Amino acid sequence: MSQHINVIKPGVQSQLQDLGRFGFQDLGVPVCGVMDEWSHRVANLLAGNARDEATLEIVLMGPSLVFEAATQIAICGADLSPRLNGEPVPMRQRIEVPAGGQLDFGRRVSGLRTYLAVRGGFDVEPVMGSRSTYVRGGFGGFQGRALRKGDVLAFADTPAAPTAPVVEMADQLPSSELNAVTPVRVIAGEHWASYSSETQALFETATYKINPQSDRMGYRLDGPALQRREAVELISEAMSFGTIQVPSDGQPIVLMAERHSAGGYPKMAHVISVDLPILAQLAPQQQLRFELVSLEAAQSLYLQREKTLSALRQTLGVHE
Repeated sequence: MSQHINVIKPGVQSQLQDLGRFGFQDLGVPVCGVMDEWSHRVANLLAGNARDEATLEIVLMGPSLVFEAATQIAICGADLSPRLNGEPVPMRQRIEVPAGGQLDFGRRVSGLRTYLAVRGGFDVEPVMGSRSTYVRGGFGGFQGRALRKGDVLAFADTPAAPTAPVVEMADQLPSSELNAVTPVRVIAGEHWASYSSETQALFETATYKINPQSDRMGYRLDGPALQRREAVELISEAMSFGTIQVPSDGQPIVLMAERHSAGGYPKMAHVISVDLPILAQLAPQQQLRFELVSLEAAQSLYLQREKTLSALRQTLGVHE
């Protein structure tokens, strides 16, 4: 049996996402999934859910939602001034929602994307093993699209989770100050050596701005052009979340959650896993610079993140 959420206002781009649709890239089906995995997973843990339950990914301007039945929710990621029945609600905490409760979002304070998890998860049928929305393909999530006014979202009728201890967690968001430059750590890519030492140094010291044409497929960056020593044609190769391609105009593109499975531009670097959520929270016109780290350092940071999530899972008594 399911309970329901009525969409009073849809927001700019509110769509269901989980950790992605794997195993179909050879058929041209993108992985999709959340842009900010950290916030998605923490929100699910706080709601007492498994890591892969779909959350509502909310961009910039959030929806207004009315819950027909009482439940528990958690909101993590960008601070979009959430309010429940007109009262501010805390981020990164388990929140009790009464029957008839209305959740609204307001002014953007920091970040770009926030994640709403509902106790038991959203009740939509998986497509190719995933509840992620692929808007370009028109499938997955809720009817293959972002929410619209008048939609009714179902969520599982799951018993309430026990009272959770208050967990003090700092957000992992880039600075929202004007002209702030966010460091994003990368490892060298397969074609790093095809660039001169001067171009490699430029890559590490330059400031890049997020182009307004960026989306869930890729972040286009504006800044100093990066040119290889020789413009040799490449055979298309597999791409991953965070791959930094450099097309012929020298302006880097960071591939994001809805990336294609293969591409023929040189792969200069890859954003490390733990910094992808920070990148996903940068809005158009915000600035970043790349910081090169070793593969060993990237792996160590990944393991530290998993330990942190494991400790949180134990504290909250959530089994996955």
